[in-house]
Amino acid sequence: METAMTRKKNDPQDLEKELRGLKNILSVAQVVVSSLRLEEVLDNILGSAMAVMEMPAGSIALYDRASNYLSLKVHHGLSENFISRDRWRVGEGGLTATILNQGTAFAVEDTDKADFFNNPLAVTEGIRALIAVPLKIQNKVIGILYVDDFKPRRFDQMDLRLLSILGSFAAMSIDNARLHEKTRRLASTDGLTGLYNHRQFKRLFSEELMRARRYRKPLGLVMLDVDDFKHFNDSYGHPVGDKVLVAVAEILTETLRDCDYIFRYGGEEFIALLPESDAAASLAAAERCRALIEQESARYLDGFATTGVTVSIGVATYPRDGETFDGLLKVVDDLLYAAKREGKNKIHYLPDS
Repeated sequence: METAMTRKKNDPQDLEKELRGLKNILSVAQVVVSSLRLEEVLDNILGSAMAVMEMPAGSIALYDRASNYLSLKVHHGLSENFISRDRWRVGEGGLTATILNQGTAFAVEDTDKADFFNNPLAVTEGIRALIAVPLKIQNKVIGILYVDDFKPRRFDQMDLRLLSILGSFAAMSIDNARLHEKTRRLASTDGLTGLYNHRQFKRLFSEELMRARRYRKPLGLVMLDVDDFKHFNDSYGHPVGDKVLVAVAEILTETLRDCDYIFRYGGEEFIALLPESDAAASLAAAERCRALIEQESARYLDGFATTGVTVSIGVATYPRDGETFDGLLKVVDDLLYAAKREGKNKIHYLPDS
């Protein structure tokens, strides 16, 4: 086996190049591990790999083994047409499948002379040389780092070795960023429904209230409570009761806008924040939620319960019904329980003064 000492005797210039490359890699590694935000980590990795290899383009795609799909996450130097295909299934026998199966860095010095290279998008893009490095954690490939050039290139084993070392740092950084994101998400979401939790409600409500004041925009607040939930639990059992809460969460998510925030407030209570929604818009949104929960919740429980559920709702808006966190929360809470007292499956709000 060739050793560093052998290389030093045989080719001091190669050794000097490798030491210089390793020094660059260590500097790069410090940058790569300096963030725990996945998007920033990926961008740092790609920029560093392109700089080390002096190549003008590149991308990183993360791999989902369960679906056998690669998803493009970050890219530089590539056209809109090339990156428009941001998710693709790994086909058998192709270059990507080879990289994933072998788990080693792979180089193409001239795509025009590589008979196996038949990626029409890459050919149209004008990519003439590339290195693809699998990003591995414990021998499991979690993605691929690509660096590209638009002219043929010569690569030696040292190039592949240096980029593979960077790939190892990159994979560890991606794994750490994902773990951090998962921990952060668990701290801010409800474990059963996946909605934001009570703590996040307090934070986001304060932020949205400040934003509404600053820009003089309305803010809708919708509080929902599942009717007769204790009786439902007693009749069908707590596991089915959990399915009810998940069903309500899914219906709310499908019904409200992408810009709205939905929270499991506690127990069988839910709250939604509707940015820039006045009283009329907030009432309309609340009515859509009420009607769909009444109509659709039984479908989510098919085989577990003979009936669905209904919800009682209170609706308040800033600044119409209050201008403070505590004031608005008390108003909407009082309105919710007024709806409960007056027959359930209803919406209550303050009349125009």
